[in-house]
This record gives sequence, C-alpha cells and structure tokens, in this order.
Amino acid sequence: MSTPSSAIAVRGLRKSFKDKLVLDDIDLDIEEGTVFSLLGPNGAGKTTAVRILSTLSKPDAGQAWIAGKNLAREPDAVRAAIGVTGQFAAVDALLTGFENLVLIGKLHHLGKRESRQRATDLLEKFDLTEAAGKSLATYSGGMRRRLDLAMTLVGKPRIMFLDEPTTGLDPRSRRTMWQIIHDLVNQDGVTIFLTTQYLEEADRLADRIAVLDQGRLIAEGTPAELKQLVPGGHVSLRFTETAELDLAARTLGTTGRDEEELTLQVPSDGGVRSLRSLLDQLNRADIEPAELTVHTPDLDDVFLALTDHSTGFPAAVHSPAASITENGADR
Repeated sequence: MSTPSSAIAVRGLRKSFKDKLVLDDIDLDIEEGTVFSLLGPNGAGKTTAVRILSTLSKPDAGQAWIAGKNLAREPDAVRAAIGVTGQFAAVDALLTGFENLVLIGKLHHLGKRESRQRATDLLEKFDLTEAAGKSLATYSGGMRRRLDLAMTLVGKPRIMFLDEPTTGLDPRSRRTMWQIIHDLVNQDGVTIFLTTQYLEEADRLADRIAVLDQGRLIAEGTPAELKQLVPGGHVSLRFTETAELDLAARTLGTTGRDEEELTLQVPSDGGVRSLRSLLDQLNRADIEPAELTVHTPDLDDVFLALTDHSTGFPAAVHSPAASITENGADR
C-alpha cells in the first residue's frame, strides 16, 4: 500500500478494552495546514484516538500514517513530527516558565544556546515574556495552558494533537487560545488535530469536523455542511400590521405565524439562492417586512441530533455535502 499524502491518514482503526469496543473501523484523511476537530460525547473514544495516533497506545487493528510515516513501523519518526497537548498543563510547578521551556529544549537535544533562544522566542509568541522568570505558582490557568502549548512547540512539530486544550479556561483565555491556534495554522502551516467539548470552538476553528459516537464516525464535513444535515432552518419575517402578515402568509403559503409578534416563519436553508427566491416573491407581491432574520441550525443542533439515539437519527445516508454512516456500534 502506498503512503497517503495527507498529514494524517487512518484506515480501519480499531481498539477495544476487554469486551468494550472503543474505536470501530475508523477512516480519516486530514490535509496539511488545516484544523480537524473530532467531536463526540464523553466516552465516545476521542482521547483513545489521540493516544493511538500520538504513539501513546497501540490499536488492535488498522493502519495510520502521520506526516507520511507509518505509525506502527516508524513510531520514533512519528514522535519527531508531532506535538501533544492534553487537557491539563504538563508543566513543572517548581520551575519558572523560562526554565520549563529550556528543559524541554534539552530533552529535544537542543544545545544550551539554542534552547534558551527558543524559550525566549516562544515566551514572546505566547505573550509570557513578563512572567518568564516567575514561579508557575503565580500563573493563571490560561497562562499555564499557553505555556503548555509553547512547550509542545519547542521541537517545531508539523502536526499537533490538542486534546480539549481549553477545558476549564475562562472565555477570555479561551479566545486567546483560539487566536494562537489560528496563527499556528495560518502563519506556521501546522496541522491541528483538535478534540473539544466546546462546539463553538470547533465551529470557529475547524476546517473539517467529524462526529464520533459509540466508537464510530457517524458524520464528517465542514461546519457548514454538517449544519445542513439538520432540519429546522427558517427565515423569520416580522411585520408592523396584521394585514401585511396575512398577505405574506397567503403569498408564501406558510402557516408558521405568530399573531402576537406579527412574525412569519418560512422554511429555508439560509442559502443565497433560497433567500433571493424569497425576496423575489415578496417584491412581486409588493410586501416589505419590517425585519428579516435568518435562523440556521448550529453545531449544538447537529451534535444533539446525531448523538440522540432515541430519534433514530442518523439513518444510513450518503450526502455530497457530508458523509454519514449508519450508527451500529456496540459502545
């Protein structure tokens, strides 16, 4: 089998713990210089996938290539190409920020001068220069997380696995981390494999998203593509008079109306073509709403729909926008 050209390529990955199937025949292709986000409920297998792909655990079956290196045959080469940041900062609280980075430089076999220069550069990049000589006991959670990410970058990895890197951070610190991740991809060309429990985070950062549930990938696509899988999108039209509301309802043939708010809901995917068609209908009937608002499903809606087993969704569907497979795993 030829080596895939993707930054990360996975074929038929499987992993069980005793009689519990955690990963069931996983296939992935992640392009270089992109952010890929793996979503799923707690216990879905996200961290297990990260541990396997970062050489910390072995799969029961399947193959993977990381930065063109075979995971099973070339684990040392894979480790040289990647960086891993987990949910909790892996820093030494007895050292200063500068000392932590220098220590990691030595572990990467950098010379003393290069380790110190790399530490200085990364402290500046992550806005930690003023805290460089301070004990980590004085660092906030966000500062520790930034330092943890800086430590991961000492070895200049081409691919980074970020396993819920913003867990426990306040909104301001989380947004700072988002900007850092964005810059790593767009300025440094790093490929990011991100797991997160914050759907807004995946929506803001990811080029592509996959949903993992009960060990299987049940959907994959861009954020926009995944949102199209869930019904419920509509355009809300608000009027100032009941007569206008009645005319619009007759013209558009819809009954989704609110008499008190004088609003009309028209089913729509929110796309330019459907909006243009709606506006054309209103113009031909000389109807001018006071307000028009587009409502589209967000990733929360997608996630809940895909992982709610009581609804029977998703069915075995294949869409040109996003791929879905039948959810039939045992865990």
